[in-house]
Amino acid sequence: MMIDTHCHILKEDYDNIEEVIKKMKENIIIVSSASPKDIDEIIDLIEKYDNIYGTIGIHPEFANTYTKTDLTKLESNLNHPKIVGIGEIGLDYHYGNDNKEAQKELFIKQIDLANKYHKTIVIHSRDAKEDTYNIIKTYKNNDTKCNMHCYGYDLEMAKKLTNQNITLGIGGILTFKNEKKLKKIVQELDLKNFVLETDSPYLTPEPFRGHINEPYNIKYVAEKIAEIKNIKYEEVLKQTTKNAIKQFDLKYLDI
Repeated sequence: MMIDTHCHILKEDYDNIEEVIKKMKENIIIVSSASPKDIDEIIDLIEKYDNIYGTIGIHPEFANTYTKTDLTKLESNLNHPKIVGIGEIGLDYHYGNDNKEAQKELFIKQIDLANKYHKTIVIHSRDAKEDTYNIIKTYKNNDTKCNMHCYGYDLEMAKKLTNQNITLGIGGILTFKNEKKLKKIVQELDLKNFVLETDSPYLTPEPFRGHINEPYNIKYVAEKIAEIKNIKYEEVLKQTTKNAIKQFDLKYLDI
């Protein structure tokens, strides 16, 4: 079994969603929201398909525009049995630092919800390494689980995060020919620290880079991890699936 722990298979990006999902019928898909408008569509998907679960949250790009109603709607859906996390949430300073405080405030509010409802935090963090780490360390309860989606920082930060039982999402970037930093992290750290993701429709792995991504392409990420660590592909799938089940409280899945 494969588990794609992070993707965005929503209607605005696909005209063949049913086909994309059918290819993963023996596997698990976790669909993540970014915008408040995604929540209803994610609820529809998880109720229609047995193998789809969801995480819901408000991305930092909406820190200046989200409303109290958005947060209320988010919270009202957190008791759904197939909502397994809050995300993707976090900090993104890539386009400037003019709204840092607003991003931090939104991030902390959603961490508080994760603590309250015992949901896994799914972090988006770009060009905000230290602030992200410090907020998580300060505001996350010790028993609240956490996954760093699309990990893109250095080995030192990877060790700091995994020492706190925070898993790292590994996706298609690992397969890119010129990517060295992430390959070193995968080589250095134990497989127990990783979960697989595609971030579909983005970050399509080789050999399909340039085309729209989909959850089934997670197999190419697993193959690359196996190659880097010189282990069997099946071992990668078995361990990363166990990691995902643990991190997202999918204990009832039989593997």
